Amino acid sequence: TDTVCFHAQQCVEKYLKALLVLNGVSFPKTHDIEDILALVPAPCRPDLSIDDQARLTNYATVACYPGGQPPIALAEARCAVSTARRVRRDVRRLLPRQALRRPL
Repeated sequence: TDTVCFHAQQCVEKYLKALLVLNGVSFPKTHDIEDILALVPAPCRPDLSIDDQARLTNYATVACYPGGQPPIALAEARCAVSTARRVRRDVRRLLPRQALRRPL
């Protein structure tokens, strides 16, 4: 479940950064979802609660540094995946169609 949560965090992080690139917003090298989300222009900012932001940010290190925290519960992992899917869906709706095409 730790790895699942790590990848959920990565999904959200990358989609938020895609919005920043699309809008020409520079951003620092960070995995902090709250910091990244704050840079996204309000009209296209996905809805993520403060708790979701903190939880996702925590997942950025949990898989990289195992043993420091208790294992993540299955229900929490499912919630993380659900959040990532929602952000992915919302951001993909804002991206230009050509950005969604797969290369040949």
